[in-house]
Amino acid sequence: MATEEQPRIEMLPQASAAQIAAEHGMMEELAPLSVFRILLHHPDLANQLQGTLKQLLFEGNRLDARLRELIIMRIGWVTGSVYEWTQHWRLSMDLEIPEADLIAVRDWRSDKATLSDQDRDILQAVDETLEAGKISDATWSRCAAFLTTPEERIELVVAIGNWTMFSQLLRSLQVPLEDGVAAWPPDGRAPASAAG
Repeated sequence: MATEEQPRIEMLPQASAAQIAAEHGMMEELAPLSVFRILLHHPDLANQLQGTLKQLLFEGNRLDARLRELIIMRIGWVTGSVYEWTQHWRLSMDLEIPEADLIAVRDWRSDKATLSDQDRDILQAVDETLEAGKISDATWSRCAAFLTTPEERIELVVAIGNWTMFSQLLRSLQVPLEDGVAAWPPDGRAPASAAG
């Protein structure tokens, strides 16, 4: 189910986005993405946002990549962010995270076989943050039992906040998927929240 909405801010041509990204020292692989073809209208802000992504995804990140992707996929599902779910489905496949694990985040409370206790604790932290704006003491204690360093614990909170913000940004600006990218893989099922 791909969105039929038009972006609220026109996407820059790919060549222009690449030039602006290069002028601001940004990662060149981000420039062709629809979200950055919009964000690069404000290059200083785009550069700051890519700096956080770069840290959390590529440079010295401490949070386990699989847990990070489960966080992002859950946020994408709960908030109905087709772009976030779809792009991170692709990234998760590159990281060789099993499809069953990603699908399980859609209804993780009912999944008793696929996800580990740690996965479920992380997803509980995501849901609590989305619902109440913070992780409860009980959930924090369970997560802290396996996220043993301050860096991991900080990245847990920052990752939830970052990709929640990106979901809001993607949905509010109506950022379209790149040409030829299929939405809501693998089965096309989308959450009810994606309709509005």
